[in-house]
Amino acid sequence: MFEELNAFAAVVEQSSLNRASKLLNLSQPALSRKISKLEDELGVSLFHRRGKRLELTSVGQLAYTFAVEQKQQQQKFLTMLSQYKDEEQSIITLGASLTTLQTTLPPLVKSFMEKHPHAELKLLTGKTHEIVSFVRDKKADVGIVASSISETGLNCVPLFDDHLELVVPLTHPLAGKEAGMEHLQDLPMITFSKGTWYRKLTDDLFQRCTVMPDIRMEIDSFEAIIRLLPTCKAAALLPKSYLRPQLLADNDLVAVHLPQLKQTRRTTCMIYGEKENLSETARQWVRETAAFFTAKASLPTRRTTTP
Repeated sequence: MFEELNAFAAVVEQSSLNRASKLLNLSQPALSRKISKLEDELGVSLFHRRGKRLELTSVGQLAYTFAVEQKQQQQKFLTMLSQYKDEEQSIITLGASLTTLQTTLPPLVKSFMEKHPHAELKLLTGKTHEIVSFVRDKKADVGIVASSISETGLNCVPLFDDHLELVVPLTHPLAGKEAGMEHLQDLPMITFSKGTWYRKLTDDLFQRCTVMPDIRMEIDSFEAIIRLLPTCKAAALLPKSYLRPQLLADNDLVAVHLPQLKQTRRTTCMIYGEKENLSETARQWVRETAAFFTAKASLPTRRTTTP
């Protein structure tokens, strides 16, 4: 009925079947059939037909008022629907581990939100295999994982390489020295919890080098490890990408050069499904994240030395 009401309103407003038919891009016979159909459905006559002239009946005037109100409500609904779709498309759901959330995401989120202030980011956290499942099952648009993923239906874009570094308090006996893996034997350490990617890296390293540190604590949080190291007078193996100079200075920590730690090299990657299934906001995230790390890789590297 809404289509017929709109056609009826156009006839009234144009005061002519001919002009209304041109406005609606309909033939006059087709328009006349719509008016007749509306009259049949309502069971009343909407016009007095005086030759070629059409005059509204009293009930026709009521019908016109109703048609105008319905048209306004319809337009309001379509506007709200359009806004809702725009808002839905501006939401991007990211999947990342807690460690990635603390190390990799902050600068990415800051850069993206500066360019797209109206976008809304949602985050799902989990281990690497869980993030892969989130993206595969379309629960997340994009995932950032600390390994390369080869799976049908998923795109995997390498972002940057990283490795672990030994971190100790400034007052630690190893501070300012060049150490070897043998120095980790019985060394009091705080490690990541079992089941995390970083714990797997360290356990594999300890096994290859046949060393057994004195593990005092197992924690999931980078921030907690950093804060506890000086208090516990312990060491930790943390990703180089996380160890900003200011972070070390603020917590009275120092990185100790350990050549064998290059063996813990891993590649952080961005994963996503078919691009045609992504919203424009998600596509923008993919493009801008890849560009962010490409630009970062082109910057000259700065060597840092331990005191």
